[in-house]
Order: sequence, then structure tokens, then C-alpha cells
Amino acid sequence: MEWQQLEYFRAVAKTEHFTKAAEQLAISQPALSRSITKLEEELGVALFDRIGRSVQLNRYGKLFLRRVDRALQEIQDGADELRQMKDPYTGTVSLAFLMTFGLSVLPEVISSFNRRYPQVEFALYQNPTTSIIEQLVQSEVDLCIVGPLDSMKGIAWHKLIEEELFVYVPAAHRLAEAKAVALAELADEPFIGFKRGYGMRTLTDRFCAQSGFEPSIRFEGDDVATVAGLVSSGLGVALIPSFSGIDPGKIRRLRVSQPQCRREIGLAWMKDRTLSPAAELFRSFIMEEFASSH
Repeated sequence: MEWQQLEYFRAVAKTEHFTKAAEQLAISQPALSRSITKLEEELGVALFDRIGRSVQLNRYGKLFLRRVDRALQEIQDGADELRQMKDPYTGTVSLAFLMTFGLSVLPEVISSFNRRYPQVEFALYQNPTTSIIEQLVQSEVDLCIVGPLDSMKGIAWHKLIEEELFVYVPAAHRLAEAKAVALAELADEPFIGFKRGYGMRTLTDRFCAQSGFEPSIRFEGDDVATVAGLVSSGLGVALIPSFSGIDPGKIRRLRVSQPQCRREIGLAWMKDRTLSPAAELFRSFIMEEFASSH
């Protein structure tokens, strides 16, 4: 079994089409077909079900693909590590982070890091929590910034920051002039929330439950700016982190007196996966940065 055979197998598995895979790999279709046939003969099982000109992974193929993805990723990681060992201050850090965390804090941290290590590049992915965890487990990212993971198997999590959450209401709202509000006072209000799967949606549901009610979600958004914009339009209220740039003529921020509404944000990585030198540099940097300034 050769490394190239595995590359060919994965290409066919992803495209489910020999012609498309051959074009992608820049080889002839007969050569690709021979390689897959040889691989199946070595394994002693068929990996695909042939359906006309297309193919589809069977149960053996699906099982084998999971292993192949991991094996090829390990090879790629090893090659990257060797290249970076010659110069650890180069390379790319792949980082996934919460939709509600990228407004100001993260850009400042990355900018500070790049001033010290200007040759390190970043591949950034802004996603909801469920997508972030999947990216981390599937080796699509080196690190991620998420809320507490409740000791998820195989994942390490280090707290970076704890921040207060606020209620935002339209400027004409009955409570707009209040200095603080109990969340229970909003039990009958329409809420502007995040979609399910987002950490902030989970927290909103949890804090409202603690206050004895289930929020009536009128609209769902993907980011803080969208949610705040809907609130300023008078469509509902929201529980979100503090952010700059609000127009006090349209929207007001209120502190929550009951319950205590706060969230923790931390850095996560796979325990059994060796980070590249660049990713290791950034992990150490961001942990030190938050320890000293937040």
C-alpha cells in the first residue's frame, strides 16, 4: 500500500466520481481506476459501490476513509513540523473562534502577536460552537476559542477571560432608563437571539430558565452586530456581551442584577495532537497575554 494510493482513494471518496477525481489529481482516469482496484485487492474488500459513472463509499469505504483522513493529516502535520523546525517563527496558525469573540479582543491579540512574530500567518474561522469543536476534532484547526467544554474527552481547555453579559433594549423601551434589570422582568418580552448551536444561545436559554421562563425568540441572528441591529429597530431585547459603537439614541445597555450573567471564554486544543511550532508559539502567547492583561 502506497501513500499515493491513499491520496487517490480520498480524492475519489470526496468527489464520488472517477473523472472529476482524475482531473483534480491531474492523472488519467484509467490510471486512477487501476490504483483504486489495486488498493481494494490489497485490502480484500470493495470500498465503493459503482452507480453508473458515479461511485459511492460503502460501509468499508466509510470506515477506511476516516483512518485515511487521519493518516494523511498526520503526514501533512509532520511535513509542516519539519519545515518549521528550521525556522519556528514562520508557518501558519489555524484558529477557529466564536462569532461573538472576534469584534475587538481577538484582532488586538493577533496584531500584538504579529508584531513579535511577523512571519507567522493565520487562517481564521469564525463559527458557532458546534462547528468549532468539529473543526478541532477533525484536525481542520490547531486551536479554538470557545466556552467551557465540560471536560470533553481528548480536548484540553484553558480559561482566558470571564466577561459580563448585558441586556440590550430599544431606546424607547419601558426599561431603557433603568440602571439595572432582573432578567425575570423581561419574561414577556420578545427576544432577539442566536441560532441553536451557538454558545450565546445556550447561555441565554440557561439564564432565562434560572429566572423562571423560556425566552420567546422572535428572530435569530449569527453575530452580535446583527442581533443589536434588530434590537435597535425595536423588534425585541437581547442578552449579549458588551460591544462598542452602539447608538444610545436607538439602543440601551442594561446591567443584569439577577441572575449573575457572565460567560467564560477559553482556548482549546487536542491533548494527543502535537502542535506546530507556530501554533505552540501562539498558544503560549495568548495564554500569557490574557493572564497579564485581562
